[in-house]
Amino acid sequence: MITFDPVTLRSRVAELERRMGQPGFWDDQAEAAKVSAEHSRLARRLERYDQLTREYDDARELLSLDGEMADEIATALRPLRAELDRLQEDALFTGEYDTGDALMSLHAATGGIDAQDFTEMLLRMYLRWADDRGFKSELLEATPGEEAGLKSATLALSGENAYGILKAERGKHRLVRLSPFDQAHRRHTSFAQVVVAPLLPEDAAVELDESELRIDTYRASGAGGQHVNKTDSAVRITHVPTGIVVQCQNERSQTANKQTALRMLRSRLAELQLEEREAEIARERGEAADTGFGGANIRSYVLQPYQQVKDHRTGHEVGNAQGVLDGDIDGFIHAYLLAQATGAP
Repeated sequence: MITFDPVTLRSRVAELERRMGQPGFWDDQAEAAKVSAEHSRLARRLERYDQLTREYDDARELLSLDGEMADEIATALRPLRAELDRLQEDALFTGEYDTGDALMSLHAATGGIDAQDFTEMLLRMYLRWADDRGFKSELLEATPGEEAGLKSATLALSGENAYGILKAERGKHRLVRLSPFDQAHRRHTSFAQVVVAPLLPEDAAVELDESELRIDTYRASGAGGQHVNKTDSAVRITHVPTGIVVQCQNERSQTANKQTALRMLRSRLAELQLEEREAEIARERGEAADTGFGGANIRSYVLQPYQQVKDHRTGHEVGNAQGVLDGDIDGFIHAYLLAQATGAP
């Protein structure tokens, strides 16, 4: 079981503080910024732990003074349990990009209009989750469907461990419901693909060969103000060797859209390199790589004939499907991260 280790964390913070206090620390600006960022991140983590410890000690003392308040105290401690789960998650993020921001792309897959509607439902779910989690979200593009929903959408999500957390969501999602687009109101199954990449900084060292890029400009049609601002200078870039396509339409100029799209492409290529590395390690171990880009469904959202959301990788399931679609997905994420860290099948 992976646990939060405050002793090791305090030792690491002290070591970073010693390095920051050494003469000439800022001579290497890039390394200094990296060390400073890690120190800030770990110091915040310790502060959260110390605050939770104080709140728990206060509750225990109150219970010893008045045993009749046990139910009220138990209710008050529930948010502490959720916060401790997040601190436990923090110990799991050891990948190269795990602590940074994330680029999330949603794509309608099999299922026609229902799949496009499902893609819009997932976008709403992730936007609500990000808001509840305290993450900053920016919608970079949203391509509307022919009749309803979205063909695709791309989000930039900024916050501590955003990429490490959202890796749990990559893969194919499945929706089962009575279709509002079927006149006979029959049950339909539809799919949407979620792709998550680390959002690299502007100066990321991922080389792009201009001769391998196909760049198209178009007028953004937009799906309405709730999705993206309309512009006349949207940019779509196709990386010919890999077939990766990125597009941006929310900036004010074609040049700005192109720069953002190139950053998105570098992020997607970095993710592809990580996927290939994971696949190679899995082959060496004789395992199947859990990349999320295969044909298997990672999660099913069943609205008919019963209500249930189930993650097929971990077995974690919830009966309140609407609550999940309203953004309550932390349980699924936590179960997946723990399974990955402990090597559970």
